[in-house]
Amino acid sequence: MLKRSLLQSLLAVSLAVGVSGQALAQDKTIKIGVTAGPHAQIMEQVKKVAEKDGLNLKIVEFSDYVQPNAALQSGELDANSYQHKPYLDAQIKDRGYKFAVAGNTVNFPIGLYSKKVKSLDALKEGARFGIPNDPTNGGRVLLLLQAKGLIKLKEQAGLKATPLDVVANPKKLKFVELDAAQLPRSLDDLDAAAVNTNFAISAGLNPKRDSIAMESADNPYVNILVVREADKGQPWVGQLVKAYHSEAIRRFIDTQFQGSVMPGF
Repeated sequence: MLKRSLLQSLLAVSLAVGVSGQALAQDKTIKIGVTAGPHAQIMEQVKKVAEKDGLNLKIVEFSDYVQPNAALQSGELDANSYQHKPYLDAQIKDRGYKFAVAGNTVNFPIGLYSKKVKSLDALKEGARFGIPNDPTNGGRVLLLLQAKGLIKLKEQAGLKATPLDVVANPKKLKFVELDAAQLPRSLDDLDAAAVNTNFAISAGLNPKRDSIAMESADNPYVNILVVREADKGQPWVGQLVKAYHSEAIRRFIDTQFQGSVMPGF
């Protein structure tokens, strides 16, 4: 009798611990890093959708492309939403991150901007052209300039092209490599610059209205939700992706950004 009573007590404690642990898991607040601008705006809407499914999100904004991955690696974040796959691949190769892609988010066709000319053809010889200083976005811009006929790259340059891969440059463009977030603020000092759409919108630039050229929407730079490899199978990851891929978020993106940001799901 004593043994049965003891077993029942242990079972009751075990069940209580299990329920408590489950409740803690459900109550866990997921910290997700984003860059300021569209990523942050969209995630605020995702947060509202996720709350209806019992998932609590805390949004942490960053002003550059390096820190959100470093914070995810250190455990300060549970996920981030700001980068495309080529950038993530470069970061994993360079820094050894153990990250996984949870799902696609949005696509930002990159724009070329200028306060001095109205078209790429109007750029003068020796014009100073600003490009992002990270390998993937810098290469992305050079490929765009090649597509527009301004330069020619080595055949094997690929997505990670650098100014060293330029083999033909009829206008003798001088490439100025800057942090992506600094490019919109540097337009006064440059003849033209490529600005990622999230930073362009944050600076009050409308890609459709203000750019002198834009990347095709059909490109490999769709943005992604990223988590640590060890967390990819966690239930909250599926909840987060479900909330992001909801019809409510698709409608918000289409209405809010009018084609300058496009759903990638």
